[in-house]
Amino acid sequence: MAEDCIFCKIANHQIPSDFVYEDDLVVAFRDLSPVAPTHILIVPKEHKLNLSEYGKEDEQLLGHILTTTAHIARELGLEESGYRVITNTGPDAGQSVMHTHFHLLGGRKLNFDKQ
Repeated sequence: MAEDCIFCKIANHQIPSDFVYEDDLVVAFRDLSPVAPTHILIVPKEHKLNLSEYGKEDEQLLGHILTTTAHIARELGLEESGYRVITNTGPDAGQSVMHTHFHLLGGRKLNFDKQ
């Protein structure tokens, strides 16, 4: 745990959040500034800045994160209409919290930005 990391504090229940899922490896909670009707953050409990810090030894955890994300999407009724899973790596990609996390977005047709 990084002492000044908001996601570490949320994962350790030091900051209240609207949790939708939790197990030994990850927590998932509703984003406070949603960009879609359903906007869930899936956060590993282990503190790593972003995907650049992961290696072969993390394949099982990363697979768990993605299958957990699919489970949450099914539970929230997003499976049929579809959903998007995003992770931002570094400031140029839009990462604002320096703790690996994945965004699950759904609940409406999502536009594609063609930049």
